[in-house]
Formats: sequence, structure tokens, C-alpha cells
Amino acid sequence: MNLKDKFNIDDLMYEPNIANLVGKEDLITIGIQCVKDFDNDLLSRSSWEKRTEASLKLALQVVETKNFPWANASNVKFPLITIAALQYHARSYPVLIDSDLPVKCRVVGDDKDGLRSLRSTRVEQHMSYQVLEEDEDWESEMDKVLITQPIIGCAFKKTYFDPVKNHNISENVLAKDLVVNYWTKSLETASRVTHILQMTKNEVYERVARGLWLDVSEGRQQYGSYVAMGSGLQTAQDKAQGLNPPEPNDSSTPIEFLEHHCHIDFDDDGYAEPYIVYVRRDNKQVARIVARYTKTDIERNDKGTILSIKAEQYFTKYPFVPSPDGGFYDLGFGVLLGPLNESINTIINQLVDAGTMANTAGGFLSRGIKLRGGNYAFNPMEWKHVDTTGDDLRKGIVPLPVREPSQVMFTLLNLLINYGERIGGSVDILSGQNPGQNTPAETTRTMAEQGMKIFNGIFKRTHRSLKQEFRKLYRLNQIFITENTPYVSNTVGAGLVLASDYDGPVTDVMPTADPSITSDAQRLNQAMAIASRVAASPGLYNSYEAELAFLKAIKVTNIDKILPDPKGPNAIPPSVNPKLQIEQLKVQAKQASDQLTLKLGLLKLMGEAELNQAYIQKLESEAQAIKIGVATEGQKMRIQEINSTIALQRERREGVLSSIKTMNTVYDRIMQEQPEQQIQEEQPQMPEQEMPQLPM
Repeated sequence: MNLKDKFNIDDLMYEPNIANLVGKEDLITIGIQCVKDFDNDLLSRSSWEKRTEASLKLALQVVETKNFPWANASNVKFPLITIAALQYHARSYPVLIDSDLPVKCRVVGDDKDGLRSLRSTRVEQHMSYQVLEEDEDWESEMDKVLITQPIIGCAFKKTYFDPVKNHNISENVLAKDLVVNYWTKSLETASRVTHILQMTKNEVYERVARGLWLDVSEGRQQYGSYVAMGSGLQTAQDKAQGLNPPEPNDSSTPIEFLEHHCHIDFDDDGYAEPYIVYVRRDNKQVARIVARYTKTDIERNDKGTILSIKAEQYFTKYPFVPSPDGGFYDLGFGVLLGPLNESINTIINQLVDAGTMANTAGGFLSRGIKLRGGNYAFNPMEWKHVDTTGDDLRKGIVPLPVREPSQVMFTLLNLLINYGERIGGSVDILSGQNPGQNTPAETTRTMAEQGMKIFNGIFKRTHRSLKQEFRKLYRLNQIFITENTPYVSNTVGAGLVLASDYDGPVTDVMPTADPSITSDAQRLNQAMAIASRVAASPGLYNSYEAELAFLKAIKVTNIDKILPDPKGPNAIPPSVNPKLQIEQLKVQAKQASDQLTLKLGLLKLMGEAELNQAYIQKLESEAQAIKIGVATEGQKMRIQEINSTIALQRERREGVLSSIKTMNTVYDRIMQEQPEQQIQEEQPQMPEQEMPQLPM
């Protein structure tokens, strides 16, 4: 593609519409080349489209009028593909989205301070909030992917940042609307990928009015994909849904645009850079060109020469069974079971037709039978009058020799259905049907495990694709996330994620779902096995995580309320070991006994001190009474004796008071060493009294 205008790619990477800078002649060249490349890619997958058209007719059970072996003959469609697709969808959807946190972020490297773990938790909660709540259509779009993937063979998700809604979007893209050259190895290495968009005139007008698109209304009028594509895929889908193509003069007919992910060399250095070109298919007019790379995606050498540019990927492929011929589009049940389904339909219709002939077959009438009128047909309980005898009727009527439906046909039908169910994984035991009352439990489990082998391999491919989609969302957060972005988590409530939380590599995120666990029974058995190991080896396992896994396996809601995180705000205080609790009670009982003994001793000493003080006061009163009168020699000797006794009692009282003080100190120390939760009892105190001075 030779262009006249030259640009510096550093100036183009953040330009909202590069088409505003490109000359008109170059825009015409780009538009013609994009449509031409798209038509070539469309032609390369023509054989795939024919196979897929037949698959869609079988899966959607399109009923067509048959004229063989007679007009309006039986045309039963056995739902073999439909059953297989529904079985795959029913198993994969609840396993992929099995919790409130479908996104997991790894902690890589040492985390001594716990900051990496906190960052990982914030990323998990924020991205889970994005896919489950912020993008309200994410789950429904994922639901569509898992129902179309097994039928067609592959499904696609388009992940991008919507500037109008101001958040990330992941939408389902049908395989018929994503055109890639059939011999492309992968989306990452594809030289071009085209998404067919059907847009109303109002949608085009809004983009032009906002300045995002150029005006592309000139030229031929588009009549929709029904006329433009000429594909049988849309026709088969329309027949199943009872739709008719829009009329050419219908003003509401959508306009077909091509979102062409390609490479254009705008700086003329010999290396084409990745861009997205929006071009109207019918008149080949370019509406918008935008870069598909950022500054960090460009690799240069020391001289500034571009070595490579890593293109931002928008599409994620969900494969089913890789095609043996190496083609881009994979195989689904429509191709794998299509021939079997056709054979089953043929046999069923032949059996129905044979039964119809056996029940309603006519015969031959000889000329000797005299009948009134022309042909005869009988209704129930009806008798006909004829002008002939019974013997003549028996001789003149020859029934058409019709055979009953063949038992061999029934056997062949059962054989084909059996092998079809094996391929689809929809055998009886996996469909919830009882294998038999006398079947041992271990045999049943083994049969179920073997029946899941086909599903396990396909599910791992789906899990790998979901991981790629989450990493695209992570990359978008690296580009568009702002500082302190709020989110809501079912576990911690409102939270904030930092822009620096997305500085790590995209390989940090992955689905929470385990690709090796593909059923509720497997998850429950694993959780019970872990719980038994935790009970058998206490102290070696994280008991909280083991119990959390068990509650998740039995699908308990409000787990955070039933089993709060021991490190969270609602953590339950750890329970006391019964043996340790008994020992603590013994120690407390001994402490209480010692305190009681100490209190009794204090009370005894206090009583003795009070008695001693009373005795001293009595002696002092006696000495004072003697002193009032004229003391005799005998009374003087009595006063000396009283004084000696008072001195002795005072010394004794001082000893008692010293003992009380010492015991109070010991009591205070004992009370301080007790646990805080114990109630501090009031300490008894000895009131200080002034010692009276005895007269000499």
C-alpha cells in the first residue's frame, strides 16, 4: 500500500482519528485495500462457511419441506447436536464462574511486609467487580459464548475500553462476524482481523457528530449483510428464527461497516504499524483510523530504529476442538456430529415413513368390483355400500405389499445414537440418569470419570482462553485506570484500587476456576479430602482456607458472615484449649485461696492491733485516774507498772502494724500480677491512728 502522506508514528498513537490527517487520495487507497483484503479472507473460509451452515441447520433444527419419497414426507430432526451443546454449557458455565471472585491475582516473590498480598487482594476484588457488576452484560455475553462455542467450534470475545460508558467491555462476537484468513495460525499473529459491524443510521450520525468519524454517507446505499455477504450462515440463522431479509427500501436497514485490524506503514520506514480502520463496505469510504499500539509497545534500538511493535489485541478466541487441517476455525459438534446426526435423521424418517405406509397403504382394485363413484377412503366406524359380493371383493382387492419397519433399522439407529452421545459426552450417567439400581458406587464414579475425559480437554482450552481475556482486561486497566478508583466487594464492602496496583505484568492474573475440577462432585471430594488431612495433621495446614474451600464446594452463600476471615475486621477470637483452660482455672483457684488466706491474716492482725490499742487506752485511763489524787507509794509503783506495760504493748502494736504493712505490699503485688479481665477487689487498709502519749 503506497501512500503519499508521511507521519511520525509517535504523533499518531494517541490521535482520536488519524483519518482527519490523511489526504483524500490516501483514504481512498486505504478503503479499497481494506475491503479487498476482507473479501480475500472471506473467500478463504468459504468451505468452512458451508460446513457451518449445515451444522447450524442441524443445531437449530431447521425444518424443510421434503418431496421424497412423497410430498410432505417425514422430516424429523433428532436433537443430537443440541443435547451435546447444552450438556457442555451446563457443565462449563458454573465451573468457570463459581464464586464472587472469578479473577485471581498471584503473589510473586518475597512478601515479608505483606504489601504484595494486599495489592493482590485489591486487584482480585476490583477486576471481579468490573466483570460481575460494572460490566452488566459480561455474564450474559459469556453465557452466549459457551452455547455457541460447542456448536460452531469457536467463539470470540471482544475486549475494549468504552469511552462513553467509561469502563471496560467484553462482548460476544459470533464466528460469522469475525473474518480471519482461514490459514492464519492465531489471532496474535494474524496480519489482519475484521469484525463486521451492523450499525443504524443514528449510531453513525452520533459518531460523526461527536467528531469520532468522518462523514461516509456519500455513495451507494448499503442493504445489510443479507445482500452484501451472500453467506449461507445468516440465511440458516434467519430460517431457524423465522426472519426475512430487510427490504432494500427499508430506512431502518443497518449499514455494514468493517472494523479492520490491519498494518499500515504511515512513516514509510518499511515496517507497517498496527492500526484499526473503520470502513464502510459498500462504498469503501474510511470513517476512522486509530492506532493499535502505545509507546511501551514499541521496541527500538540505540539509534531509534523501530525493531518491532507489539499490537494491542482486542479479540480472544474460545476454541473447542482444533481443526486437523491446521485451519484457524476449530471444529464443533456441528461438524463432529453432523454426519451422524444426518444418518440418524435419515433412519428416523425412513422408519416413520415405513410406519406411515404400513398404516395407510392402499392397494389394487380389479375391474370386476363394482363401486359407486371414484376412489374410496375410509374414516373410523364407516361402512361403504358396494354392488358386489364379499367373495368378489376378496378376489378383486390386492393390498400393496408394504413391509413393517425393520428391526435392523432400529438396531442401527441405537448404534448411531450411542456413538453420537459418546462423542458429545452426553451419556446417561453424565445426563443425570440412573445407571441401574445394582451398579456399585465405585463403578458409577469410574464411569462418570471416564465419561468426562472428552469434556476435560475442551474445558482446559476454554479456561486458557478465559485467562487470556482477563489479561486483556488487566492491560486495559494499566492504560485507563485512575488513582484511587472505587469498587464494591462482597467480602470487604467499598474499597479503592491504586493505579500502581496494575504496574505488575499481565501474567499475574488468571481465573479462580481450577481447570482440573470440572464438576461439583470433584470439588466436594477434594474439599473433604483436604479437611480430613487437616484434621489428621493439625498445625501443618491452614484450617481457615480448608474450611473456606469446603463451604465453597457445597455452595454456601454469605461465607464471610458464617466464616469470617481471621485477619479481617470480623475475626472471631481464638478459642481456648480445654486443657489449658483447666490449668488456668486451677491457677486462679490457687490465687483466690492465697488471697483469702492473706485477707484472713490481715483481718486477724487488724483485730489484734485494735485490741492492743484498746488495752493501751484502758491502762492510760487507769494511770490518769491515779494521778488525779494523792498518790501513795503503792500507787506510784502501780503507775510505773502501767507505764512498763504500755511501753511493751506499744512495741507489740508496732510489730503488728509492720506485719500489716508488709502483708498489704504483698497483696498489692499479687493483685497487679493477675490478668486484666479479673475484677480488682478492694484491699483492706489499716486506718492510721495517732498514738496517745501517756503521762509520766
